[in-house]
Amino acid sequence: MNANAKNRIRSIIKKRILILDGAIGTELQKRGIPAGSCPELWCLEHPAVLQDIYAAYGRAGSDIIYASTFGANRPKLAQHGAVNVKGINRDLARLAKSSAGKGGFAAGDIGPTGHFVEPFGDLNFEEAVAIFKEQVAGLLEGGVDLFVIETMMDIQEARAALLAVKESCDYFTVVTMTYEDDGRTLNGTDPVTALITLQSLGADSVGCNCSSGPEAMLELISLMKPYATVPLTAKPNAGMPRLEGANTVFDMNASSFAAFGRRFAAAGVNLLGGCCGTSPDHIQGLRMDVEGLAPVPPRRKSLCAVSSARSYRLFDEGKPLHIIGERLNPTGKKALQQELLAGKMTLVRQTAREQEELGASLLDVNVGVPGLDEVKTIVEIINLLSITTSIPLVVDSSRAETIEKALRLYPGRCLINSISGEREKLSRLLPLAAKYGAMFIVLPLTEGELPATCERRAEVIKDIFQAACQFGFTRDDVIVDGLVMTVASDDRAAVETLKTIDWCANVFKCRTLLGLSNVSFGMPERQWVNAAFLAMGQALGLTMAIANPGSAEIMNIKTAGDLLLSKDPDAASYLARFSRLPVEEGKQATQNFSPFQRVAAAIEEGNREDIIKLVEEALLSGADARRLVDEAMIPAIVKVGELFDKKKYFLPQLIAAAEAMKKALAFLEPRLADGKTAALHKGVVVLATVKGDVHDIGKNIVALMLRNHGYLVVDLGKNVPVEMIIEAMKKHNPQVVGLSALMTTTMVNMKEVIDLAAKEGLNCPFLVGGAVVTGSYASSIGAAYAKDGVDAVRVVQQLIKIWGNNK
Repeated sequence: MNANAKNRIRSIIKKRILILDGAIGTELQKRGIPAGSCPELWCLEHPAVLQDIYAAYGRAGSDIIYASTFGANRPKLAQHGAVNVKGINRDLARLAKSSAGKGGFAAGDIGPTGHFVEPFGDLNFEEAVAIFKEQVAGLLEGGVDLFVIETMMDIQEARAALLAVKESCDYFTVVTMTYEDDGRTLNGTDPVTALITLQSLGADSVGCNCSSGPEAMLELISLMKPYATVPLTAKPNAGMPRLEGANTVFDMNASSFAAFGRRFAAAGVNLLGGCCGTSPDHIQGLRMDVEGLAPVPPRRKSLCAVSSARSYRLFDEGKPLHIIGERLNPTGKKALQQELLAGKMTLVRQTAREQEELGASLLDVNVGVPGLDEVKTIVEIINLLSITTSIPLVVDSSRAETIEKALRLYPGRCLINSISGEREKLSRLLPLAAKYGAMFIVLPLTEGELPATCERRAEVIKDIFQAACQFGFTRDDVIVDGLVMTVASDDRAAVETLKTIDWCANVFKCRTLLGLSNVSFGMPERQWVNAAFLAMGQALGLTMAIANPGSAEIMNIKTAGDLLLSKDPDAASYLARFSRLPVEEGKQATQNFSPFQRVAAAIEEGNREDIIKLVEEALLSGADARRLVDEAMIPAIVKVGELFDKKKYFLPQLIAAAEAMKKALAFLEPRLADGKTAALHKGVVVLATVKGDVHDIGKNIVALMLRNHGYLVVDLGKNVPVEMIIEAMKKHNPQVVGLSALMTTTMVNMKEVIDLAAKEGLNCPFLVGGAVVTGSYASSIGAAYAKDGVDAVRVVQQLIKIWGNNK
């Protein structure tokens, strides 16, 4: 039945734009759902109301009806005392299926859990997959035709949900992320990066929903379309919410919203609907506006690109040569070997940051040390590097188990190094690469043979590619290693490798790679051999090279080669590299920093592993605890905030730095108190997520940042009744009260708190924030506004100063 549904959906998308439904939440509000209710449970208690909404969307022209299961996952249902996850999803799916009508489709709707997933948060990745599989099982039993994974802020949570669906069934699956005003998700993922990651992992459609009106969402779709190999989905809000009396309203009526339909069609959207604030009238207008328009199909059948959580690398022709940083391979590096065996990550973090700063495009990661638990170590490194660096990773291992674990956990699209023509490698690694959508490096080796000539290597490459085609791979999914040996033992080694690069790039038409260091092994002045070899490869069409980005010779030749081959528009990279004033080779090593500088650097880098040791060393050197906080730690966390503001840091790095700061402050607290506890904090701040709202990720980040800046935070938690907030204000006498809400249905409760506080004569200032909250809304209820945790620190400081002056 549902394989048929998948084919039917694909067939319709080729002929016309598929119309989705609109908002369920705001429609339930109109029909009397009480504030703070669990929508899923309320819908089961009032099925006729839900079916009435479905029927209205069906009449409006929706091809797909979303089951009301957005929050029907274990963590969210548990907050309402519900434990029958499978049964709730099954019953809600049946309601949607019975309402979809002949020819219509019912989608199982999967939303976020409310937690960030490792490596960005506290929810274990496999636990996240298991949570979503529970939901998928119920939705399948209820008879859904497809799945929609929507409103995802965390690319890793989106991956976990997508894997849960893929490992349960073969249904058409849509994944949509939600983006902030800066065009990135809360965790810093941009639309193209998300697209590359999700379409390679097997999503049948990718796109965006919620968080913005149609104008802003059009820009996101336009960014994605050139790189999409799958149909694109858009579900914008009806503008932004505002408060009118006690009601939340959206600023776009049905006609103004529907007028964007043709623009979305022209931008390349293939599935189109509405999110918050949209009604059946909005959807009917949208359908009418796109009626008869031919859909714009995906422009590519495949894409040669990799991604991390926060960036991507595209390997199209005409692009500059990419350098894969080789320094995270422990072979021949005793210090790195010792650190990995000891379970330490300090050198890994430092080396990764240095390679990124020196110009590496990707990082080769190898943990092959005798006696080391490779699988455990690759997990630790993936978790660390996903936060530390934005550079995509190349997973380098001779063990399939290590590669599989890395591919499953990595929040992006990896490049595997490597797959050879050996039967065992092909049979184990090709299915893994296919399952996780990874690119891979082809090493032209066969059983016991190291082909000496270009002709023999070409035969092996074609054989491997033929095997890869059985799994759906194209030439865009592979990078061929030219396979070079040292010229010290074979004076034809480099020539045959260069012939192989030439054949691959210009005859076989695939991307190519060289590992530079082998060619010069055993020779004096190796850097010149490596650099000349690189230049020759560049001239023949080389795509990337594994090298040390700290080598001035390599990086200078690479930059000059890009210029000469017309791969450096306006000579921008060449001028940027060579117009700088001379600097010393490399950066000052952290070990040469003063104790104060080392503590500050650890906080800036989010080095939670070493922060206590570094603080102890600073104290042993004679540093005063208070001076250490005021002159090293506070300036460091302020700098992190500035980098976050400039979009050089994103939420994962902000949280890592804040947690390092938190650990250091907790360790120093006994030395800071010294009988003067009352003077330790700058002011008292009460925080709460308002009644009816069970989301507290943003509030928790604000609490962490405020504590790190010296404020005493009283965190009341989530779903906090008005009376409890007022009671806390009377008890703690705060300088500021912070209120958070993520939903349009609960943001109105902020005003209730502020009004009651005024009635009770409590006149301290209020700070509000959350995904749906805006500065204008804050002003309308008499509160200040902060857009994030960094901004909250500044606003709190200003509020306390103003309030103190006015007292």
